[in-house]
Amino acid sequence: MSETAGPRLTQTAPGGGCSCKIAPGQLEELLAAAYGDAGVLQGTGGFELLCGSEHGDDAAVVRLVGDRAIVATTDFFTPVVDDPFEWGRIAAANALSDVYAMGGEPVVALNLLAWPVDRLPEALAAEVLRGGRAATDEAGCLLAGGHSIVDETPKYGLAVTGVADAGRLLRNDAARPGDPISLTKPLGLGILNNRHKATGERFPQAVAAMCTLNREAARAALGAGVVAATDVTGFGLLGHLYKMARASGVAAVVEAAAVPYLDGARRSAAEGYVPGGSLRNLEWVRPHLEAEVDEDELVLLADAQTSGGLLLAGEIPGSPVVGYFTEPDRAVLTVR
Repeated sequence: MSETAGPRLTQTAPGGGCSCKIAPGQLEELLAAAYGDAGVLQGTGGFELLCGSEHGDDAAVVRLVGDRAIVATTDFFTPVVDDPFEWGRIAAANALSDVYAMGGEPVVALNLLAWPVDRLPEALAAEVLRGGRAATDEAGCLLAGGHSIVDETPKYGLAVTGVADAGRLLRNDAARPGDPISLTKPLGLGILNNRHKATGERFPQAVAAMCTLNREAARAALGAGVVAATDVTGFGLLGHLYKMARASGVAAVVEAAAVPYLDGARRSAAEGYVPGGSLRNLEWVRPHLEAEVDEDELVLLADAQTSGGLLLAGEIPGSPVVGYFTEPDRAVLTVR
């Protein structure tokens, strides 16, 4: 089934969703050039930075008083689907996910909107904002204003501030040998979104997954005593798992047969609808990877997700275990 008549938002940008991120290797070089070995420096206001960019965590976390901490993040991207309301909801859910991935609860968000006012109707922009409001309403998060600019390429997302217990964070650097690896959403979003962009076909299963908040998964993880997590977005499962294992000083084993995929993802990959971002992800982790599966399987595991699930160092009900962390080895990642 194709979209209804009207401007196809996915045709307004070369990429879409989290697959339009700067490639992970390039991003690390950029941050190293900007900050050197210092990373993001502590401020002078006496606040303690608990999580910053040094380990690739999903948001910054700052201790306020005692165990009270604030979580701050921002995320925006070009259209991932043609329906403006769905795009707004997906982009907002994706931004909110960074707070959930740290073990926090979002409190207030600000819109970030770039819009080609001479090329696309304002009514479409209003639908994007309405979709974002639907996601924040579901999250119980205030949406209070924001910022907009005129731009040739439409972009939308949120800046989100949340709260967390400083002693119960979900961090990138806290995985331990023996921890199981769980995944809370199926993969294949990048591939299906790329097919949607190319053909106009709609994939309701992909939209439903992207619109699903990671709130319940994060709460379940905290309830189960999980201390290490990230969300799977533009760097794919392999990229985000590599960052977590590297930050934690451990290795990771992925059982490829246990990884869930959305209906149609494998077929679409076989038919060539693999986004460039997924291929860049695989090339980035390849020097740190030992694989007992074929190249097609590795591409699927590196697929660039948008508003993907949580990757947990632990188990929660209803989410498959797809591998485990182990002692450091010659390869940071092993796929079998």
